[in-house]
Amino acid sequence: MCLPLRITLWVCVLGALARPAAAQLQAELYVGGFEAPIAFVQDPSRPDVQVVVEQGGRMRVVQNGAIVGDFLDLRTDVLAGGEQGLLGLAFAPDYASSGRFFVNFTNRSGDTVIARFRRAAQDPLRADPSSRFDLQWPNGERFIAQPFANHNGGHLVFGPDGYLYIGLGDGGSGNDPMHLAQNPASLLGKMLRLDVNVGDADPRGYAVPSDNPFVGRGNVLPEIWAFGLRNPWRYSFDDPARGGTGALIIGDVGQSRFEEIDYEPAQSGGRNYGWRNREGPISNVTSLPPFSEPLVEPAYSYPQPEGRSVTGGGIYRGRALGGSFVGRYLFGDFITGRIWSLRFDVAPDGRATATDVVEHTGALGAAAALPASFGTDADGEWYVVSYAGAIHRLIDPTATPAPPPGSPSPPPPAAPARLCLQVHMIGFVPVVVTGRCR
Repeated sequence: MCLPLRITLWVCVLGALARPAAAQLQAELYVGGFEAPIAFVQDPSRPDVQVVVEQGGRMRVVQNGAIVGDFLDLRTDVLAGGEQGLLGLAFAPDYASSGRFFVNFTNRSGDTVIARFRRAAQDPLRADPSSRFDLQWPNGERFIAQPFANHNGGHLVFGPDGYLYIGLGDGGSGNDPMHLAQNPASLLGKMLRLDVNVGDADPRGYAVPSDNPFVGRGNVLPEIWAFGLRNPWRYSFDDPARGGTGALIIGDVGQSRFEEIDYEPAQSGGRNYGWRNREGPISNVTSLPPFSEPLVEPAYSYPQPEGRSVTGGGIYRGRALGGSFVGRYLFGDFITGRIWSLRFDVAPDGRATATDVVEHTGALGAAAALPASFGTDADGEWYVVSYAGAIHRLIDPTATPAPPPGSPSPPPPAAPARLCLQVHMIGFVPVVVTGRCR
């Protein structure tokens, strides 16, 4: 008599952890009617007020989603067209009390001016044109000479440390013919870091922070924070006040092969991002050596013609787009009209690599047309500045708002369910019964 062979197998099936749904980004018109807008800047003293910067030289006040007047008109002082014009605006951290703000523009000779102004004493929604003071540079001039008409940079941002960061392009033409981005005696092709919290009587309008990385190096201008930029078109800090790391993220426009995004951990000055010796992740013009090494690799780069002119954005730390979008970096490409987001995976040594790149262009409609800049409001919500003339607010109708910064962390997810089965083989017939996991 033959007994049936009996084999028992234990099978444990782990329930999959639910992955948060990706943000369903959409865009709604916030305000239109601008001429070549290139920046959307929150008034730090008035949550309901922002200022939109137009390349032609005019700054316009937006209050509760409507244009209510001009903040400052510099059209007679600005040479605009191509990559020149009124290019940047930054309010001082103490703007509510000091009324100070700073602008970056190309003057009628095509050179870069960084000028300080004050808010008008009698009208908080207007600037005082007579308060203008142009910063004075190491050569004694109150402008930074631009040898060509392109690659002016133009952005201004105050960092979490209270200092003003000024991103300057390499001076223009193609492939940085004078190797200025690597020249320690030139401000061009650099990120500068200045202490502008000086008295009105200060002749230069700024001091050099003592912890700038090249202070005391006689052959290097001490204003320099970082080397090797081609044309930094928009950069931002990951806001520590909203739970960010304080990192500086720079969108640097490429020459003909790659667009790049550079990630700098908080207070990591002295880096060299490689231009012109490198473009994105590859070698470029190497006939002259770089000022210093190592050359920092971009955290993310994408090839042309996938994009042709990166527009740097920032890391989302708002609430309205939901917890799944918090911590994502938003950026675009001006020429191809595309917008993406990604996450940074940061190693213990500070090196960052991009992960989970998602394109949002199709869902954003008109907001993705000529994305010249991004901006945030007083709540940390993000807006897209379309060079076509409008500001769009990013929304996600499906999102559950993220908890405010500083809220208790949610409990960790429960361990996945474990379903265990006994499979008895009686001869060739499987018999399944419930069992307990061992």
